[in-house]
Amino acid sequence: MSHNYRLNRKPQQYVNLGASKQKGSALVIAVFVIIVMFLLAGTLIRMLEDGDASVNVEVWGARALFSANSAADAELAKLFPLSGAVGVCSANSTWTPPNSVGFHGCSVTVTCTPISVDGVTQYQIISNAVCETGDCAGNAATTNCLRVNRQVEVEARGN
Repeated sequence: MSHNYRLNRKPQQYVNLGASKQKGSALVIAVFVIIVMFLLAGTLIRMLEDGDASVNVEVWGARALFSANSAADAELAKLFPLSGAVGVCSANSTWTPPNSVGFHGCSVTVTCTPISVDGVTQYQIISNAVCETGDCAGNAATTNCLRVNRQVEVEARGN
């Protein structure tokens, strides 16, 4: 009876038959796992680089926005001093940010335009800030340049 024959066989013979049929499959599985792990690692590294780049743009964008706001405030302070007299609206000027960490690498241009309507003078102040880091003055094809531009427009009216 074949059933009895199976029962009488040694378990070691079954193991040897199974191992000979699976020869080399562990190598294929190991290579597949290594490839999948490399793909996952590459994806994670790329995600970290993208996240780092977006944080840099966010920080430099905030610097540019605060520089533009500060320049507009400085122009308003010149235009409307505390004495109550109306100052002079300069057509085009550059505002030099203070030498501090927050304004490092920023330059600001300010334009002030007086507009008279029905005897009332309104002033339009446009402040354009550019903040940059890296090799932005050199070759345009370099990838080592980060330049961010923010513009603020303020309208005010004198009595």
